[in-house]
Amino acid sequence: VHFNPPVDRTPASWVRGTNAFLPSDIAVQWARSVPDTFHARASATARRYAYVLLQSPVRPSVETGRVGWVFRPLDGDAMRAAAAYLLGEHDFTSFRASACQALSPIKTLQRINITRTGPAHPEPGEDWSPCYWRFEFEGNAFLHHMIRNIMGCLVAVGQGAQPPEWVGQVLAARSRKAAAPTFSPDGLYFLGPIYDASWGLPSRTAAYDALP
Repeated sequence: VHFNPPVDRTPASWVRGTNAFLPSDIAVQWARSVPDTFHARASATARRYAYVLLQSPVRPSVETGRVGWVFRPLDGDAMRAAAAYLLGEHDFTSFRASACQALSPIKTLQRINITRTGPAHPEPGEDWSPCYWRFEFEGNAFLHHMIRNIMGCLVAVGQGAQPPEWVGQVLAARSRKAAAPTFSPDGLYFLGPIYDASWGLPSRTAAYDALP
């Protein structure tokens, strides 16, 4: 966010003072003085999101509400091949919620990175062991539920229900009915905006390094 302060205070004072009035699950990390031409949304060149997915035969416990969950093993190579169809500028109508208020469904996805964290081999006596998948999305802008709808399709491919090229067909259909169901909101995180280096603002948020 950006604002015109009514009084003159140090950045550290704004951080501490603001956090004193925020709920426990929200905290301001930093504050900077910027020129009047800066706008928190309009000056951003891109946005980054992450989706954290637990792959486990047992549902989440302490991670409940903080990760998505699948109980079948996922094929990372298949999901990466599917994600490649979404890179670049496209009409993402197939991944747009009916309540979306964006003026245009045309967006640019610059990067989708899919990584796995966890045991390379199953635990003794198990067919496979729990692990975390982290999906990172970077684009100029996103539609309402766009990432969750993409996740539904990537998981379908990862579980073998659809081939990777199906995602390209869904994209070309420009119809929400062509895609998989919207995936759970649990596990979706905003990693922050990306600004030109000339603004002198931090390029990473606390969430970027804290997530699996």
